[in-house]
Amino acid sequence: MQALELHDVTRVYRIGQVETHALRGVNLSIGEGEFTAIVGPSGSGKTTLLQMMGCLDKPTSGVVCVKGKDVTRLNANQRADLRKGTIGFVFQFFALIPGLSAYENIEIPLLLTGEKANERKARVNELLQAVGLSDRARHRPDQMSGGEQQRVAIARAIATRPLLVLADEPTANLDTLNGRQVMEIMQRLNKETGTTFLFATHDPRVVPFARRIVELRDGKISENSKGETKTHSPEIFEPITA
Repeated sequence: MQALELHDVTRVYRIGQVETHALRGVNLSIGEGEFTAIVGPSGSGKTTLLQMMGCLDKPTSGVVCVKGKDVTRLNANQRADLRKGTIGFVFQFFALIPGLSAYENIEIPLLLTGEKANERKARVNELLQAVGLSDRARHRPDQMSGGEQQRVAIARAIATRPLLVLADEPTANLDTLNGRQVMEIMQRLNKETGTTFLFATHDPRVVPFARRIVELRDGKISENSKGETKTHSPEIFEPITA
């Protein structure tokens, strides 16, 4: 089963008489359980592509299917309902709620889906342990490092056991050590839970973690990018020194 399919997807932004073609006829299939990097320079269309995949925006033309369902036919409320339990997001700037603790930030999607209190508690504690933050449960974002905040964001993204997690530049604001830890956590969760992970990046330190690499240039899948499975070692990260 394909987790995600895009068929001839285009996205054109119009400001007055000016048109910007962010995506140009993208065709892409992502199978369940993949751990895939969408790579390309800034302005290549990576974020726009994630927005299409995550039902945050609709294409100008073409079809986006999530687990076989054509989501381009859904209205805004229907897309929001689909996102709640099907798609998790990890953002470059963490997007945590400042006044809430790590525990409370992770709990939010479970509240939105109506999870019972005892089940929420068990799930949040399970996730805090999974990302190594059980001892930081009551800390607010301003009391945590960038790497810890991103780990909270990952836990929040998978709280509802979604089919798909989309991460937009997940290591861009992290140093080498924290970037490696974040990628290792996502990689482990992918293997343990079977959740499909797609991450957009132009960070060469991140690419070796991917099992599949899709290259995007000028809004199109590169002709040299065949989406083949890759095997890499994360040793491209610079050594950590004291």
